[in-house]
Amino acid sequence: MIKNQGMMKRNQVKGRPSERAGAARAALALGLPLSCALVLGAAGEVAARANDAVYLCIDANGHKELTDTNKHGCKPLELPNSFNAPKKWDGTVRKSPALAPAVAPSDFPKVGGAQQKARDGERRQILDDELKNEEKKLAELKREFNNGEPERNGADRSSPKYQEKVAQLRESIARAEKNIEALKREIALVK
Repeated sequence: MIKNQGMMKRNQVKGRPSERAGAARAALALGLPLSCALVLGAAGEVAARANDAVYLCIDANGHKELTDTNKHGCKPLELPNSFNAPKKWDGTVRKSPALAPAVAPSDFPKVGGAQQKARDGERRQILDDELKNEEKKLAELKREFNNGEPERNGADRSSPKYQEKVAQLRESIARAEKNIEALKREIALVK
């Protein structure tokens, strides 16, 4: 249970009523609806209470009480999500230190130009083979799709199995086309 020890009138909410009322009055003066004024008033309270400390008090019977007033025998709590408000900006701009260029360690393995060309050639050959296989697969799928009317094998066009087969062929064709585009992009990157 959190208790606020300040004196309050019956219709006031816990917190700093004068600050909250000031924000609410300003919102009403600007012609905002009452609900907006109340929200702004609550936001003013949150901002005002952001740096208040919370204390844990344990009485003789072992009852725990959380309060914002430091009483005899109370311990301040370190709250995990609490933070101090940032200091007011003084107008100076601080530059971050320049980063040094990345340097590879001396024992880092180095590849010679001829060896790298050989690796690039192997990579290009593998990608070309994959591209040819994917193009063959796409041609076979399009042949089987037959412009949206694949062979029926005894099933009529309105049967669920036939419709499912047509949908699967469309998905397979789209996937194969995307794979071909990706392989062509990858081949263009090979030196």
